[in-house]
Amino acid sequence: MNALGGSILILVITVVLLGSARWAVMGMMAAMLYLPLGMSIPIFGINMFAIRFVEIAAFVRIIFRREFALFVFNGIDQVFVLLYGYTTLVFLARSSEGQANVIGMAVDAYLCYFAFRALIHDFENFKCFLRTFLLLLGPYAVLVLIETLQGHHVFALLGSYAPEVMRGGRLRSIGSFDHPSLLGTLGASFMPIYIGLWCAGINRIYAFIGIVLCAVIVWASNSGGPISCVAYGILGWILWINRKNMQWFRRGIVAVLCLLALVMNAPIWFLIARLGSITGGDSWHRSQVIDVFIKHIDEWWLSGMPIQATKYWLPNYNYATGGIDLTNYYLGFGLTAGLGAMILFILLLVRGFSHIGNALEVVRNKGESDKSLEFLLWGLGVMLAVHIMNWLGITYYDQTYVLWFMQLAVLATLSDNAIRSSSNIPEVKLDKHASKRTLKRHRYVNSSL
Repeated sequence: MNALGGSILILVITVVLLGSARWAVMGMMAAMLYLPLGMSIPIFGINMFAIRFVEIAAFVRIIFRREFALFVFNGIDQVFVLLYGYTTLVFLARSSEGQANVIGMAVDAYLCYFAFRALIHDFENFKCFLRTFLLLLGPYAVLVLIETLQGHHVFALLGSYAPEVMRGGRLRSIGSFDHPSLLGTLGASFMPIYIGLWCAGINRIYAFIGIVLCAVIVWASNSGGPISCVAYGILGWILWINRKNMQWFRRGIVAVLCLLALVMNAPIWFLIARLGSITGGDSWHRSQVIDVFIKHIDEWWLSGMPIQATKYWLPNYNYATGGIDLTNYYLGFGLTAGLGAMILFILLLVRGFSHIGNALEVVRNKGESDKSLEFLLWGLGVMLAVHIMNWLGITYYDQTYVLWFMQLAVLATLSDNAIRSSSNIPEVKLDKHASKRTLKRHRYVNSSL
């Protein structure tokens, strides 16, 4: 860590510790954008990345300021804790190597997610964040644009390494991330949310600027994955016209996939390769990874397996880790802790969609005055769908996890707030588990106030 990076780190930690909750969130997001993972200090054999100091500062701030006072666990929180707890314990029981790394990943997950859960309180708070975040996103978009157009990697001054990879005659910008696709994920995942802000009819200038900046970041990454994610996001917003009958859309997807599975010569997951012929990228490899993992399920389903043991699966696609080039987030959980970890991860995503669905039902029954909230909630649901599709082609192995945990925490908080308000709307029909949680939280908030 050099002097420039250390100065930025001290500034960010100061903002996180002493600023308001809104600026503490901005400090954490600034650390994700402007402190590359290459900035680290080895302590007792553990690489303490700069972002980890910021996470610890955020959690210390929350504890001392008692900002967990009105925090109540919901279904998403429960599965989240179980997922990373189970994954860590199974890995520690199976392997004697890489333990510090897996423990560090679990600590990062808990610190980041619950810090954002405590700091972002409600819809107004989140709208304010979306406006203020442009102060960070604007300069960042300019830097990655300079990188792709002029080949000048500014973040090298902070320890970020960027190999010069060209595609279509243009440099693939990497920014402060470890891969162009991870940089593009930043823009592709925030774009549906800013579209929701635009559709809400409030702060449209800020929403438009946000959409443009997200598009610039995706374009600078010059990657097929983020471009595909933008297309998924647009499709998600087109489905707004069918928002009250989404169950038929879901059933239609299942029916189409079943039909394709019957008529295709290759397994259904080779659709990823077909899509890659349109968007670009090494999608054939992504399909092959899924294929070999399923063929070798007997080797990893119980408790995972070392990545090095996969080197014979696809000999032409081995990676620096000594094994297969793992480009699938779901399979990453399976390789770490077996099929159980994969199921818990999928359950987490199901809970996320369930909460969004219940929250939308509540908001729709409150009348036209809450239309803006419906747009924002729908944007969060589209964001979740974008991540789900993105994970078929990449793992979040750098500071991108901060982006994902922040957005998941916002989804959990805002959907929870909407569901909690349903105690005053008897005609809203929620699933039985959501109804019980709603009543418990309503009594808790009333007693706290």
